[in-house]
Amino acid sequence: MSKVTVAVAQMACSENSNENIEKAEKLIRQAVGQGAQIILLQELFSTPYFCKDEKAEYFEYAVEAEGHPVLAHMSKLAKELNIVLPISFYERAGNVFFNSLMMIDSDGTQMGIYRKTHIPHAPGYEEKYYFSPGDTGFKVWPTKYGNVGVGICWDQWFPECARAMALMGADILMYPTAIGSDPGDGHDDYSPNWQHVMMGHAAANVMPVCASNRIGLEKGESCDIKFFGRSFITNESGTKVVEADREEETVLTASFDFEEIRKRRTWFTLFRDRRPEMYDVLMTLDGRVAQKINSGES
Repeated sequence: MSKVTVAVAQMACSENSNENIEKAEKLIRQAVGQGAQIILLQELFSTPYFCKDEKAEYFEYAVEAEGHPVLAHMSKLAKELNIVLPISFYERAGNVFFNSLMMIDSDGTQMGIYRKTHIPHAPGYEEKYYFSPGDTGFKVWPTKYGNVGVGICWDQWFPECARAMALMGADILMYPTAIGSDPGDGHDDYSPNWQHVMMGHAAANVMPVCASNRIGLEKGESCDIKFFGRSFITNESGTKVVEADREEETVLTASFDFEEIRKRRTWFTLFRDRRPEMYDVLMTLDGRVAQKINSGES
């Protein structure tokens, strides 16, 4: 299918998981009413953002993917509504814990898991306590409505993630997110940076980008976080076509012709002119490969 309508939802989350899931379903149905076929919910939408504090009890939120009640519920919903749902969840895998996403196709099939690659750790975002770095590699799924690539929150800051999914054949990039105020350094508002980096991914890879963020004030023991919303969808040039505000629970939709965008991507020749053999520095943490080349060292 070439012409596709996508949606992002934005909502506040409470301590009551059942209420969060019911609210998410309501927004999904609203998106379907607006013509959406691929619908993105925010990161860890079924719980509060528990990573504000390091508390062992929050490991109880994690559930094995097989038989996961939220995934089962969303699979049933996807089949009923004939939609694609990338679903964020806290995954337990034996003795290991991941920040994960299950891609659910329009027939309810659970197509596979992506585990968050880049794990942040800062005041208010103590994710390394709860999540191991993902071991799946980046993922692109051939869903009924197109090839969907998904990164999770902190992944969105890394152009390597977006480019990898583009090289793997993505038609669209989607990022479920939980991001807001910075209790550590007191930055008032870095939401422009957050948007601009993803707008750059869209322009550099010539494909639409969707970001779904949460809203509301969530209180913790060590700090409170005010999530700044501003969920949005860009077109393939990186221009925002729809954007939510900071406070409202809402659904945004936009329509794209993936086949026409593929033609535009070919016309730009960005992928033809790549030089992978020159990118060794990207395989290092400190850039020493480039230093050796520049200094003439072997």
